[in-house]
Amino acid sequence: MKTYNNIYSKIISIENLYEAYKKARKSKSNKDYVIKFEKNLFNNLENLHNELKNLTYSPKPLETFILRDPKTRIINKSDFKDRIVHHALCNTIGPIFDKSFIYDSYANRNGKGGVVAIKRFDEFKRRVSQNGRIIKNKFKDNNYVQGYCLKADIKHYFNTVDHNILMDLIERKIKDTETIILIKIILSNFNSEINGKGMPLGNLTSQFFANIYLNELDYFIKHKLKAEYYIRYVDDFVILHKNRKQLEVWKDQIGKFLNVKLKLVLHPEKSKIIPLSQGIDFLGFRNFYHFKLLRKRNIKKMRNKIEMLKKKEIDYTSLLASYKGWEAYAKWADTYKIRRNMLEKIKQVSFRS
Repeated sequence: MKTYNNIYSKIISIENLYEAYKKARKSKSNKDYVIKFEKNLFNNLENLHNELKNLTYSPKPLETFILRDPKTRIINKSDFKDRIVHHALCNTIGPIFDKSFIYDSYANRNGKGGVVAIKRFDEFKRRVSQNGRIIKNKFKDNNYVQGYCLKADIKHYFNTVDHNILMDLIERKIKDTETIILIKIILSNFNSEINGKGMPLGNLTSQFFANIYLNELDYFIKHKLKAEYYIRYVDDFVILHKNRKQLEVWKDQIGKFLNVKLKLVLHPEKSKIIPLSQGIDFLGFRNFYHFKLLRKRNIKKMRNKIEMLKKKEIDYTSLLASYKGWEAYAKWADTYKIRRNMLEKIKQVSFRS
């Protein structure tokens, strides 16, 4: 295995910090904290460089808030300066680890993402079902295709990542002392319920470390179990197979692996084996063979944004940007009427306001 040393100087270089600053400010250029930082941009970047160089850098405490969008989640927000450090770190060590990630890991990676994962799921369901081979059914429904899916996720994933295990995985490749110290500083800036465990939901580094941690699961499933049709997006994953009993065996083996090797637990309610004919709830869609349905909570999320415009909590430009992002994802399901009606509501509300 190739290892990397003497990379800290690259992480903290003014050039890399400037690139990291540009990424951190993306879509946030009108925020007060960004405007304030930019007033003395190069002085601020130089001061940050010196703090990192002299090993005196210390992140500010996280700002915690509750997000209901529509699922309730506790989000931890880092200070803007600290987000620059996160980007600087990931700019440098991200490509090192990405080389070792499997093809079918789709979260927080260049050229991947939810839409690409859904396309891959469609490809896998065609293979497993032998291009939609129909099971006889009284409804004469052509979505009653053969095959099964193990749909699973990990219980309280971000809160239960073990720091010692994570650092062992990182130190297999990164041998640079200063870089390891910086990573430990970032990890320790989180008030976890369990000492030595957990990462803040909302940090770029947490998303990146999440992939490093579960890359061990990816290799176990792909190379030990030899599961061909496997897709992971953060801690949500699916395995498709023609045989239900095979998936039951794999589910048991995966549960044991997670518990012993990574000190994680499969979510008992959310980890199930489902016939493809019933439609698979994955990445915001209920995926049938011939069509997809958008999850109700995703529709509600967009409706909530419209309500925010009514209450003047956001402006029309922000709402339109949200709609465009939502529409780009929603169009992968059978949502023409829903998207048209949603746009009409936005126009009506904006006209009244």
